Amino acid sequence: MTKEYDIFIVGGGINGCGIARDAVGRGFSVCLAEMNDFASGTSSWSSKLIHGGFRYLEHYEFRLVREALSEREVLLASAPHIIWPLRFVLPHHKAMRPAWLLRLGLFLYDHIGARRLLPGTTALNLTTHPLGEPLKDDYVKGFEYSDCWVNDARLVVLNARDAADRGADLRSRTKVVAARREDGAWTVEMEGRDGQRTSVRAKLIVNAAGPWVDKLLNNAMGKNDAHNVRLVQGSHIIVPKIHDGNQAYIFQHSDGRVIFALPYETDFTLIGTTDRDYEGDPGDAAISPEEISYLCEVASSYFRKPVAEDDIVWTYSGVRPLYDDGATEAQEATRDYVLKRDGDPALINIFGGKITTYRRLAESMMSEIEAVLGKRGGPWTANSTLPGGDFAVSDFADQVAALLENYPFLDEQSAHRLMRLYGTKARDILGDARQTEDLGTHFGASLTQAEVRYLIERELARSADDILWRRTKQGLLFSKPERAALQSFVESRLASGQADST
Repeated sequence: MTKEYDIFIVGGGINGCGIARDAVGRGFSVCLAEMNDFASGTSSWSSKLIHGGFRYLEHYEFRLVREALSEREVLLASAPHIIWPLRFVLPHHKAMRPAWLLRLGLFLYDHIGARRLLPGTTALNLTTHPLGEPLKDDYVKGFEYSDCWVNDARLVVLNARDAADRGADLRSRTKVVAARREDGAWTVEMEGRDGQRTSVRAKLIVNAAGPWVDKLLNNAMGKNDAHNVRLVQGSHIIVPKIHDGNQAYIFQHSDGRVIFALPYETDFTLIGTTDRDYEGDPGDAAISPEEISYLCEVASSYFRKPVAEDDIVWTYSGVRPLYDDGATEAQEATRDYVLKRDGDPALINIFGGKITTYRRLAESMMSEIEAVLGKRGGPWTANSTLPGGDFAVSDFADQVAALLENYPFLDEQSAHRLMRLYGTKARDILGDARQTEDLGTHFGASLTQAEVRYLIERELARSADDILWRRTKQGLLFSKPERAALQSFVESRLASGQADST
């Protein structure tokens, strides 16, 4: 018998997993299919920020900025292990936006959204303040303001994990090949990596396929003329750590864009992002020589120490599916989201959006869903925590100290890393271990067999890449032989049937 669900979701990025979590928590039955790993698309190639979008004020996107600013502290409280406050230094460039305009914009930034935990803006004399030391002498005046950092891929995975724990049927590496309206419902046909096909029925479909949203409409649903999103590539470079301290920098450029320089994984600096229109398969996106030159040039115009192409240790590119509002330049296209409902049984498409507003987008989607399927439980995610995030924002250091007390064989760096990735769930990994050897094989960097086992069994990891580039961000620290050994272990673990069945 074909299994039936209330809601079928296509896409396992932040929007798809966020909607699945919200919907199943309200009492709807949910099935979600993701053609690759969770967060393997746009959601893991972001600038890793929970932010209001300071520069969007110039484009009068006040509702988007207000909503995003209000969400910062909601998300921070829900996941204080993978989201944390970050102070940004904005040097004033005399040839660009005037200082009074920056100060006015930051005043609005501080006050149009709910801000209780994060400190407000302060003015800086960069010639005397330590935060000015990495910068060239040209920059005399600046401002410091607040936003938040997020481990983007983990945010997706934790939403997926919580949705699965609440009863959602989540299927990774499963592609939707056809969807058709039959007898008052949808019949959805899926294909796994092994070529096996399965079908389910659903009362409603949510198209959360991100940059593939139009492709799904054209290929799986037979709408040959779908064109709703503007694909915009954003690229980043990673270089060895440029400055001491945990602050970020935001730089203006003459083309009107801003570039971030962000502390990344302790030993590196992340510089990005670019905005350029993209054509082709979003999965093939890669940084161009022009983008590399652009990012190096902007960063070098501010930092005392130039950023050279030879310094780059890694790059990544992602494609953002912005709603096509007809903007002339990619950087001017709206970052807001648009939901469109079509037909009966209903298909609801998501166009655009940003990681900061994923939870609010999910609530908006639930209003659309409830208009079709009726109301079940009410909104609940605003006051909830994601797995491992059940502690106060101000208690992170105490949580690390407690972990060190419970597991004295850990060094402080390892305890900090585990707490940043897993929060209170770190104890599920460490279990009854009393010495390092109890954690099993050491695969490289600080990754142990106990952690890998947990990622396979509880976090839906199915390959070394899932673990190194999305679940733990340890990929930069692994050699090719170490990656091969890890992949071999993962394959043997899966072959033995010791994996999460979700």
